[in-house]
Order: sequence, then structure tokens, then C-alpha cells
Amino acid sequence: MPTVEEGIQSQLRNIEKAYGKTIDELVLVVNKSGLTKHNEVVEMLKQRYGMAHAAAHRVSLTARRRADQPNPIGAGLAPPLQDVYTRLLKKAVALGDDVEQSPKKGYVSLRRRKQFAMLQPGAKWINVGLILANHPPAGRLESAAKWNALFTHRVRVATTADIDSELDSWLRTAYDAAG
Repeated sequence: MPTVEEGIQSQLRNIEKAYGKTIDELVLVVNKSGLTKHNEVVEMLKQRYGMAHAAAHRVSLTARRRADQPNPIGAGLAPPLQDVYTRLLKKAVALGDDVEQSPKKGYVSLRRRKQFAMLQPGAKWINVGLILANHPPAGRLESAAKWNALFTHRVRVATTADIDSELDSWLRTAYDAAG
């Protein structure tokens, strides 16, 4: 007897075949629509694609589930930035066993006892927000005052070469201060 999850996956495959779009494409349509109420999303899908009620219902639930899942944040980045994001996240998590990733809409907060950093993908770089109380901004360690009031500093990381000992030091300092 198939599990519930196997049944859902079968239903999703059937929706893709019937409507000629992948589930990822349909979820993107839902996200871009700006609609948040389940019934409105179902109606939009039925009108736009002629979907049966059950198919529109499943796509709506899938879109909502994906929106609620932690950390699809780095997914969908171009390969060079995906590598940068992945390396930054690994560096941050390697600081200690107590590093907690708290995905938000569009970024991931990095916490210990309190937040010490964040990673936010951009079009050309990954923004690294840091809380460094006694560090004056200088060079690539920018003030975050106009960017995000929760952080004292921002570093824009565009390539893996930007992930160097200087950035490691800033991350470590922020991590240590949050303990």
C-alpha cells in the first residue's frame, strides 16, 4: 500500500502531465501572483490553466508548504553564487555546535544565544550581515546602518576568493560575542 507522500508525489506527476508545466513552474506562478489565501490561489489556477479543483488544491498546498520550508534561500542562485552561499553557510555552521540557522523570507539568520550574522543572496553577491560592536567600518567591512538596522556591518561576498581569513575573523568575533 502506498504511503501518503507517495500518493502526493503521484498526484503531482499527474498534474505536470495534464497541464504541461512542472510543479516548480506552477509554484512560481503562485508566488508571483501575490495571492496568499488558499481559495484565491485555487480559483486563479482553475481560471488560468483550466485545472480541476483537486489539482489546483494540491498546487496551492505545495506552494504553501514550500514557502514554509526552511532554507530554500540559496536554491536557485546561479552556480558561482550558489558555491559562495554554500561555503559561507558551512563556515558559519563550523564555528560551533550551537550555531542555529533560522531561515527568514529571503535570508538566513545565524544565531547562537542571540543573532550574530545573516546571509542574504543578492543578484551579484551574498550580503553577510554581522554584529560587531567595537569595529569601525573600513574597506569591505561596511556600515550596515542604511542597509539593515539589525546589524552593525555588511560584507559583500561575490566570489569564493572573498571568503578569506579576514572574513573568517569577523565571523568568529561576531560568533564569540553572541555566546
